[in-house]
Amino acid sequence: MPSAQRLDATDARILLALGRAPRATAVALADELGLSRNTVQSRLARLEQGEALRSAEHRIDPAALGYPLTAFVTVRVVQRLLDEVGRSLAAVPEVLRVHGLTGPSDLLVHVVATDADDLYRIAGQMLEIPGVERTNNALVMREMVPYRITPLLERAAAGK
Repeated sequence: MPSAQRLDATDARILLALGRAPRATAVALADELGLSRNTVQSRLARLEQGEALRSAEHRIDPAALGYPLTAFVTVRVVQRLLDEVGRSLAAVPEVLRVHGLTGPSDLLVHVVATDADDLYRIAGQMLEIPGVERTNNALVMREMVPYRITPLLERAAAGK
């Protein structure tokens, strides 16, 4: 796993402000935080370049696009074909994320579907990928804690 860029308290404060106002300009962020515009711009550029500041895609609800069903699929893979399986999964539009795992399963695949029949189609598509040995589906009944990063940013901004 690649080493992530380490953020300091100023980076965290900038990201918190950006989270509150995603369309804020560097000037507006600088004014709010009491920093220079150049400091904010250079830090935002560094955060984007280092991939600490990622795409805002996760803010789009798949249900709004007609994909209300969410599932997690564990996948067992022929080890020597792991990279090829990953590339094939990336080509499936309904696959939102793929994580490599330890334990009896090799991959955890986050997928969305229009309904149960669509999930069945997607699962079949995954099973057709050379190197996939077995899959196991778990439907999401409801989201208990949505994706969040704010508590960690608040801790970092406080210097803890």
